[in-house]
Amino acid sequence: MRSYHPDLTPPWKKSAPVPEVPAETDLVVEEAATGFCGAVIRCEKTAQGPTVTLEDRFGKHRVFPMEPRGFLLEGRVVTLVRPSAAGPSRPALTASGSVAVPGARARVARAGRIYVEGRHDAELVERVWGDDLRIEGVVVEYLEGVDDLPAIVREFSPGPDARLGVLVDHLVPGSKESRIAAAVTDANVLVVGHPYIDVWEAVKPSSVGIGAWPVVPRGQDWKTGVCRSLGWPENTGAAWQRILSTVRSYKDLEPALLGRVEELIDFVTAPE
Repeated sequence: MRSYHPDLTPPWKKSAPVPEVPAETDLVVEEAATGFCGAVIRCEKTAQGPTVTLEDRFGKHRVFPMEPRGFLLEGRVVTLVRPSAAGPSRPALTASGSVAVPGARARVARAGRIYVEGRHDAELVERVWGDDLRIEGVVVEYLEGVDDLPAIVREFSPGPDARLGVLVDHLVPGSKESRIAAAVTDANVLVVGHPYIDVWEAVKPSSVGIGAWPVVPRGQDWKTGVCRSLGWPENTGAAWQRILSTVRSYKDLEPALLGRVEELIDFVTAPE
């Protein structure tokens, strides 16, 4: 007769069960031990057990064993499992890689804002982060250049409950833009930028279907020079729509822009 051995482990020492989540392609998770965050690329069956390959926003791949309680999904501990052949529906993702919130209403707009240099910048931010921004109540407005940025900041009157984030094109050491940005010292304003002459360059050439962005000689209008070099009609508005149509998610953008936009969103939405 088998003897009965009760479990005498105190309840507070027992591990709470965690949900099992199918490792569907494009699901964004964080590996608990290393903090590596990325989208699921594939699952494989190996002699040591099932593994999952993640791709981070910089395109780096890493392989991890699918161990119990080994990953974080939206900050919650989960156990990844191989998806069934039937392919259960996976969480819908926004273009920025966040888990979508079905039926979520747009939040009332915050007093804080994000300013970008031009209409193309604003359209690109909306394309990738629009869903996230509406849930957070963040409005993006565009400026016609940043020459008057200090005056614009003074007019905005930023404060702890009305933070201002500014995204600047071609923010590199020694540039005119860097000198203007340095003149803004308000603690409730964050000015960041990307190194590209124009936000067009922040779209990966491979997404647009070109080998690389052309080098346009100094003194020429950059956008017109790009169209000319690529053999496109010299209509910059139509060219931009062609470029924008190739952007489907954060994966189509360069890391130098991705990180800066998310930094601004975090800054504007941070608690007082």
